[in-house]
Amino acid sequence: MAAVSADTSMAGALRALADALDEIPALSMIIGGIAVIAAGVPRETIDIDATILGRTSDLELVLEALARQQIVPRIADAIRFAQERQLLLLVHEPSGVTMEISFAWLPFEEEALSRAVMTDFSGVSLRVAIPEDLIVYKAAAWRDRDRSDIERLLTLHGDRIDLDRVRRLIVEIAAVLEDPGRVVQFDAIVARSRSTG
Repeated sequence: MAAVSADTSMAGALRALADALDEIPALSMIIGGIAVIAAGVPRETIDIDATILGRTSDLELVLEALARQQIVPRIADAIRFAQERQLLLLVHEPSGVTMEISFAWLPFEEEALSRAVMTDFSGVSLRVAIPEDLIVYKAAAWRDRDRSDIERLLTLHGDRIDLDRVRRLIVEIAAVLEDPGRVVQFDAIVARSRSTG
C-alpha cells in the first residue's frame, strides 16, 4: 500500500504502538479507521484500533510491552475487562491518542491476521488488514461510518475483493446477531458501489 501521512500526535502514537506490537510474539495488525485510510479512503479518525492473535498472547506481557511505549489502560481494572471482553482500552500518554486492542480468536480473524500487509503510514511501518477483510470487520460493527467505509472500500477495491467470501461471512455475522436485514443492506451497498465504481 502507498505511504499515508497523519498529524504529529497520531504519528507518534502509531510509532509507539508499532514498536510495542513488534515486541509481542503474536500476529497483530491495525484495523479500523487507520487501516481504511491506508487502503486509500480519505477520512478522519481520532483513535487507533488493532488486533492481536488471542491464542498466542499473554495479557500481562502485552500490557508490559505497551507500557514500555507509554501506552497504558484508560480504565480501572483493565485486566479483568480485557479477560471478559477480549478488549484493551488504552491511551498513549504523550499524545492523548486513544487505542483499542482486541484479541482475535475467531477463524476469520486468524485468517485476516495471516493476510495482513505492510504499509508506510507517516513513516511508520504497520501491518494492516487488507480491504476485503476490513469490509467484514466493518460489517460486524455496522455503524453509519462503517457502512460508508464499506461502500468506499468496495468502490476503490471492488475488482480485487472476493464478494462471495465477504457475503458468506456477513451472512454468518447477521445470523449470530439475528439481523437478516444486514445482508439486504450489504447487497444494496454492493449495488451502489458498482454503479459509482
